[in-house]
Amino acid sequence: MMKKVIALDIGGTNTRVALVDEGYNILAEVIRDTVRGSTEEFLESVASIIEAAVPNRDGVIAIAAGVPGRVRVDGHIDALPNIGIENIPLARFLLERFHLPAFILNDAEVASLAEANVGPLKDHPSLYFVTISTGVGGALTREGKLIHSSYEVGHTMTSYHGSLYEFEHLASGTGLVRLAGLNGLSIASAKEFFSLVQSKDPLALRVYEDWIALLGDWFSMVQDAFHPDVFALTGGVMKSADLFFEDLRVAAKGCHLERAGCGQRAGLLGAAAYGFQKAN
Repeated sequence: MMKKVIALDIGGTNTRVALVDEGYNILAEVIRDTVRGSTEEFLESVASIIEAAVPNRDGVIAIAAGVPGRVRVDGHIDALPNIGIENIPLARFLLERFHLPAFILNDAEVASLAEANVGPLKDHPSLYFVTISTGVGGALTREGKLIHSSYEVGHTMTSYHGSLYEFEHLASGTGLVRLAGLNGLSIASAKEFFSLVQSKDPLALRVYEDWIALLGDWFSMVQDAFHPDVFALTGGVMKSADLFFEDLRVAAKGCHLERAGCGQRAGLLGAAAYGFQKAN
């Protein structure tokens, strides 16, 4: 019988549960609203989604989940701010409820494992996953295994116009609003900024050049530190990649930049990869 993993992708809005086999085929999937505000109700809702998605657990060797928060080595989660709960014993709860080993990771780490094991870049020996959204996160994989994860990589101190800033405070989607403001350009969102760049607004173009330079320097720094064969980029800012990606490739000298390929399934496929790795 082919081994299977129950994979969970838990987000602030939706919780996805899927049954995934060793070929990374999704055999069953259920999506429901994430229950917020109560740890007990949250845990019970996760159990009910698993029961709905995978009523027959023959051949299942593990449960694995990606969550939007910091996770301890034992799978205990200190807090899930986007869900409004704290002190969540998710791994222990799942083990006790389903009598299956349960493994929990941060969602960016899980997505990195999806790209390294299932995505179009999986044949590269080492891959550094980068998400640029409200913040900036990164994780290094080598031969499909998570080697180094940094919740702090977006907090790298960066010099700009004679002052020091955290990198993500200037370069993330929300950081772009701050970067523009420092240059006298008032915008409400990264989407508005890229619209101005596309229309060749002179001030927006100057800010854009600074943003590309900041990103290029940051990628070069990560390259020097970890020497990945390829970077896989995702996150909200990448919705505008058609506008900036080639400029970023030029600015990030010595770095091999590609778009991440797993899309909406990254959470489930990465959780499955982690489950197979840990259980085997």
